[in-house]
Amino acid sequence: MRRAFLKKCAAAGGLALLGPSAWKELFMGEGAPGLDMGFRDDAPEKLDRFSRPAAFAVRRGRLVQCVLCPHACILGENDRGYCRTRVVKDGVLQTVAYGNLCTAALDPVEKKPLYHFLPGRPILSVAIGGCNLRCLNCQNWEISQRRPAEVAEQEAFPEELVELAVRRKIPLLAYTYSEPIVWYEYVRDTAALARRRGLRNVLVTAGFIHPRPLRELCPSIDAVTLDVKALTPALFRRISTARVEPVLRALRILREEGVWVEVSFLMVPTLSDSPDEIGRFAGWVAENLGPGTPLHLLRFHPANRLLQLPPTPIEEMEQARRRARESGLDFVYLGNVAGREAGSTYCPRDGRLLIERDGMEVVENHLVGGRCPCGEVIPGVFT
Repeated sequence: MRRAFLKKCAAAGGLALLGPSAWKELFMGEGAPGLDMGFRDDAPEKLDRFSRPAAFAVRRGRLVQCVLCPHACILGENDRGYCRTRVVKDGVLQTVAYGNLCTAALDPVEKKPLYHFLPGRPILSVAIGGCNLRCLNCQNWEISQRRPAEVAEQEAFPEELVELAVRRKIPLLAYTYSEPIVWYEYVRDTAALARRRGLRNVLVTAGFIHPRPLRELCPSIDAVTLDVKALTPALFRRISTARVEPVLRALRILREEGVWVEVSFLMVPTLSDSPDEIGRFAGWVAENLGPGTPLHLLRFHPANRLLQLPPTPIEEMEQARRRARESGLDFVYLGNVAGREAGSTYCPRDGRLLIERDGMEVVENHLVGGRCPCGEVIPGVFT
């Protein structure tokens, strides 16, 4: 018995670089469920027109490591990554999420949510199936937790999507609803083309990405809404099965690269709704991104694996808003909450109402060249 165990351990030596995933495979067996490295033998039999060679891949002997996101999946032939969008065929990492949209919709930019970026403008929002997180509260789990081919509804390659927006005079494109990081190649190519045609690009993301691919994408991205699940590492992992440090690093990089950033934070009862957690996170945002960074505190509604929890009480959200302001932020909004005051913009100097919103609709806009009539500059992109 002891000899067999040692023999198995010795065999594992060659798999050491795979980390915890390989050890789980070694002791649980081939195709064990829940492997951090993805899904075994799950690639499509043949690649189709929605496939392209994937960026950010490194050879590891007979294996391929994806280095797009911090999961850093190590895959063998015909394996599929944790995100469900990247597979290995003939020894090459391929994306299978290129142009096979699962949804496209015309939204107000406020829906992203973006309140300090071209208020009131329409934005064409698109998505492809897949995600590199497994959030308990995901509102869009029907598409984020599926393979792209399973939810594909319409075809739109970069040239077609950009041409549609130009022809219909839609000034903005949003990559949203699922996790656009995992359809990176499509976002990269579409955003670059859109920029050349005079359009602006918005990324709605959880920010779980390595620095190099993020920096290479930034020149084509104008604004980002980044959803942070929690600040406390253990709580972040519990909610999303990932680590918070790469997300905070992504926020700093976006700031360094000059991309306009707004941050959202879902208040999940009994998990991420404590005033202390929100106060500490608001303080982090104020210190690292600046006090003028908008923070959107979002009301939770039961979804996915948290159907047993109630919606976030409004009074708790109001308390969290006050705490976030006391922690140094000038602009704190309440999302998924009825009422004009929760989503309206006020001058931090004289308290004047500058942009009045009713839900996602801009009712009045009193900004003049990005300034309050009192002269205070309001951070954002308004022209």
